[in-house]
Parts: sequence; structure tokens; C-alpha cells
Amino acid sequence: MSTLIFDNQKKEVKTMITTRKFQCTKENFTCERCGFFVRGSGYTNHCPQCLWSKHVDVNPGDRQATCQGLMEPVSVELKGGEYIILHRCVSCGFEKRNKAAKDDNFDAILQLSSRPIKR
Repeated sequence: MSTLIFDNQKKEVKTMITTRKFQCTKENFTCERCGFFVRGSGYTNHCPQCLWSKHVDVNPGDRQATCQGLMEPVSVELKGGEYIILHRCVSCGFEKRNKAAKDDNFDAILQLSSRPIKR
């Protein structure tokens, strides 16, 4: 499936290929924000220590995003008994919600829940 996106400022048409299939990509990485070494599980999408992420996917696991910007955790909500972290890319503004993992720093989640949402 192909989606056309019109960019008014550049006066050009961009084509983005979208797939809905999740791709399990098991990768270890070092957090570019805090330096913590993360052992990936195939579902890991943020640092469990500082909660920051990286804009690497168009669709989960595909590693097709060209931005590569860091994604700041800007808010957290409790939904169905699970914490959901909202990440916003500091380079392009893309936003993505991700479930908190069991090994996430709970103090960081609590700090995030107490600060106002950045717009």
C-alpha cells in the first residue's frame, strides 16, 4: 500500500510505502542519551534506564526511518493496567506511543508522570 503525502513548503509529492506487519528485530544497543547498554529482546524500543528512544522505524521493527533522531519521553498514561509512554522525536516531531517494559526504571516513569506535557 502506498500513501501520498503533499508537503506544502517544498511543493513536492513524497511517497511512503507502508506495511502493517510487525518485524521482530532483536538488537542490543547503547543508549545515545545516557550511555546505558541495552540487551534487546526483539520488542525493545527504548532505553529502560532513561526511557529515551530513537526514531529508527516507520513500522515497528522495519528500521526504515531516515530521521534517526532521538525521541524524548514526553508523557506517560496508565491504560488497561499498563503504562504507555509517549515519545516525541526531537528532530522531526514524530510521536509514537510505546508500552513500558517490566525492566523499565519505575522511578523514571513516575517522574515522567508528574511533569506537564510538552507541546
